[in-house]
Amino acid sequence: MLPDLIDSLSLTHPVTFFAIFLIASLLMLWRLEAMLDQGLEGTALGTLITPYCSGLGNILFVFILVQRGGPAGDVLTNCLVNNVTNLTLLLGVPAVLWGLQVMPGAGGGKAGGKARGKARPKKSGGAAAATGAQINRLSLLLTLAAVLFFTGATWLMAQDGRLGRTDGFLLIGLFLFWQSFQVFDVMKHNVKRRISFGWRFYADATVVLACAWALYESTDWLVAWISAQKGGFVSAEHLGWLSGWLMVLPNALLALYWGWKRRADVVYTSQVGDGHISIPLCLGLYAVLMPASVPAAFASGLLLLLGAGVLHAFCLLIFGGLPRWAGALLVAAYGWFVWDGLIA
Repeated sequence: MLPDLIDSLSLTHPVTFFAIFLIASLLMLWRLEAMLDQGLEGTALGTLITPYCSGLGNILFVFILVQRGGPAGDVLTNCLVNNVTNLTLLLGVPAVLWGLQVMPGAGGGKAGGKARGKARPKKSGGAAAATGAQINRLSLLLTLAAVLFFTGATWLMAQDGRLGRTDGFLLIGLFLFWQSFQVFDVMKHNVKRRISFGWRFYADATVVLACAWALYESTDWLVAWISAQKGGFVSAEHLGWLSGWLMVLPNALLALYWGWKRRADVVYTSQVGDGHISIPLCLGLYAVLMPASVPAAFASGLLLLLGAGVLHAFCLLIFGGLPRWAGALLVAAYGWFVWDGLIA
């Protein structure tokens, strides 16, 4: 397939597959934006479409390690790094740079003033815009509630130091229930507004799936290459961390791009929604296929996730978004997470 083609061109090198990973991610981002005009609202895009695309690498990582008999700790670290990065660094940096105001005019400071100036509709459009922003905030709060619920459930299941098959089936069931709820919510919204998905939507969805395949091929090769390295930081010893950072890279591009476009709703839901892929889906899949013991550091990481989720919910309720000071606090928390996991 793709690796064979690259090999025939004598281009087999980590930089080549890393470039394929980035190009596929950017192409996916471009077509995801087009879907906004074809029947998907920002919150639906972030909750239903983006997570499966950016989180596909995490799902495939589970099956790759199961197939190769890799250590369970790498999967647990991968999922934890993915979710902590999403809820701290990848939401904190856009907030510091541009501000993340889901409710225009709700926040203070320069970012809030710019958002008010850009987002103030004229006359009759004002009420509709305010209603749409309020709906987006409620959707985000519901998604954050799901994060807190999934993370709390995982933390409770891991209290005995093990995630067994029963735990795995429960985590997968929770994920499927949440996704079915989201699907019916989008369908209800489209029926109300008499929106239907045209052929362009499905064409873009096909392109997105092709990009996901390219992400799989490049990720599979890079994981195999890292696993073969025995010395240095880029080695099998840190596969969980390195794979987590690699697979969160598409979300980093999404966060920076949508933050620059001042689409706080998509920034939020793409990061928060992607977390549902790793926890509970990826953890559940691995527990079903290969029950695993839970390292002690995993519980502290889950507690950090719970704290970040509470902070996001508080800021959305009080400030209508994520203020710059809260973004800086989340970036600092991520720095502590990396220091505690890799250096201390």
